[in-house]
Amino acid sequence: MLPALTLTPTAITAADIPDVLTFVLLARAELFPSLSAAGLPADLASFEATYLQGGGQFMIVRNAGAIVAAIGYLPYDGRFPQLNYQGLNTVEVVRLYVLPAFRGFGLASRLYRALEAQARADEVQMMYLHTHPFLPGAIDFWRRQGFEVVDIESDPVWQTTHMQRQL
Repeated sequence: MLPALTLTPTAITAADIPDVLTFVLLARAELFPSLSAAGLPADLASFEATYLQGGGQFMIVRNAGAIVAAIGYLPYDGRFPQLNYQGLNTVEVVRLYVLPAFRGFGLASRLYRALEAQARADEVQMMYLHTHPFLPGAIDFWRRQGFEVVDIESDPVWQTTHMQRQL
């Protein structure tokens, strides 16, 4: 295996979509087993329209041809009423996942920084995401990337933690 530090994040093309969907769906099933049978999320069902044509971006890292890490953003849809991003070009960071064998080398940070650079080029003003305390290290990881917690929902199962970073 090549050291993860030599791997480079790249934007996807339409030809990457089948591999990306396979990778993302496997990661989703691992992280959220109860959701894996809940049907295909809208962004994945209309992947090309969302990430290649609809104001979103998606980046991957490949090793020996196989995807080992991924991240994306899509236009924020305003679905959380407690958050107000009116008047700001806001995107939601989604689907960060790094295969276990490639963790611990800074790959997730480099992948996020590449996505953030693309957001700046796209004149994004605010990056939003949500995560959950049961995902090991997620909240601390995002804080290290410059995100701040802006709300934590009181739901005892998910405790959805909303975070943002102004660009």
